[in-house]
Amino acid sequence: GEKYQRHGTVWFVHKLNILLVLSGAEEVIYAQLGETITLKPPEGYKSHNYYLYWYFGDVELVWLNYLGGNKEWMHFSLSNGSLKVTFIQQEQFGTFTCKLTWDGVKTETTYKIIKLSVSVNSSFVVLPGEPLPLVCDTETLHSPNKPEIHWLNPQEEIHSPSVTVNATNQHNGQWACVVTHDKKIHKAKISILVLDLSPAPLQPQYTSKSSPLTIPCSISSHISWEQIKAKGIQEGHWQFFQKPSSCLKSVDPQRLFQLSLKKPVSWSKEGEDRGLTPVSGLEKGVLSLTKKQWKVEDRGDYVCTLKFNNGVTLNRTVHVDVLQISASPGIHLISGQQLNLTCSLSYPLSSDMSMKWIVPEQSSQQPVAFQQGSTYFTILRVDTNDGGNWACELWQRNKRLTAAVITLMIEPKLSVWMLVIICSVPVIVLLSLILVFILHRRRKQKMRRLRHRLCKCKNPKPKGFYRT
Repeated sequence: GEKYQRHGTVWFVHKLNILLVLSGAEEVIYAQLGETITLKPPEGYKSHNYYLYWYFGDVELVWLNYLGGNKEWMHFSLSNGSLKVTFIQQEQFGTFTCKLTWDGVKTETTYKIIKLSVSVNSSFVVLPGEPLPLVCDTETLHSPNKPEIHWLNPQEEIHSPSVTVNATNQHNGQWACVVTHDKKIHKAKISILVLDLSPAPLQPQYTSKSSPLTIPCSISSHISWEQIKAKGIQEGHWQFFQKPSSCLKSVDPQRLFQLSLKKPVSWSKEGEDRGLTPVSGLEKGVLSLTKKQWKVEDRGDYVCTLKFNNGVTLNRTVHVDVLQISASPGIHLISGQQLNLTCSLSYPLSSDMSMKWIVPEQSSQQPVAFQQGSTYFTILRVDTNDGGNWACELWQRNKRLTAAVITLMIEPKLSVWMLVIICSVPVIVLLSLILVFILHRRRKQKMRRLRHRLCKCKNPKPKGFYRT
């Protein structure tokens, strides 16, 4: 009177109400040394009257049942029936088994944990140009289905399992070893740090006398100075190559700052003081310099350099151009004079750049009256309302790059009577001086004549003077 029913490889015996598992299903999981993995229980967990057990080989690790009882051991713990293996060790690679019993039904599922070896045959911190040999391998499986292995670089480009490349900035970041087995994908990740300077700006950095500017240069904040020193850093410095004037073909470079590698690292100033100061954050790899007010003499190339003992030199060059505004015949004018304003860089504007003029609010001049994009304009007759701040802004497409400001002082025009009065003042003063001189001279002459008319008697007479 027994009734048998076959479902896959599992036989159900309805009379005895017993489930016998014959499938022996096995799942392969790849993991790195030190990784945390989670193994999920089979379906049927948390049914009525369940008992859940996890084994590693023949060793019982943890268990849980519907009555609330549970047991955890060492690096193994349960979370909603799933087995969590924290920081898997070498001796923990192998076969884990989950045994689940509910309502008289029993299932077993095995998980084979395979070690995935991911290594870089050098330091994880590399210099540009250094070889970067990457290795990704697994233990040999006794299975006809061999796993497929390849690398994905930070740009998700595919490389062979064992690849050697010369490090560049593109290799900086997270690499992934990808293992495909039985249509399942497993990834092991590793971070590569390429010790390089941040990319220099593609365009020149524009500033003016009234605009502050920071010259950028930095190292990734993920790289410590201890790691940099371990790579054999020799020195670091900033240099300035001044833009030569029309009369000079070349100018010798100037050393601005020298990097002191003593702990803590710091900058020491060298050579001519150009008003530059280091930006805070050197301990985090910030090598930038800054300055509040710039001069035309500051136009040129600023070079940030790091040198290493193995001959590798890292440098970044930042081009700085200073926008200059000038007035002819000067900034002190009299109403009615002609004014010529010029706004310029060290080279002609490119086709995508333009100038925008800003006039004082009280000025009668209208910005629309000036040719847009022109680097200069002329006002035939200025008046006192034109005094104040004039500015020219440098634009590239729809982006304002910088602005230069100049302050004009315009005095009112003098009338004819004012000129006569002004010119008469020195004449009056001169005539007054001449009159004082004449009066003084006449008084002296009068005193002389008075002395000649008086004499002293020789014969004894009463003392005194007598008229002759």
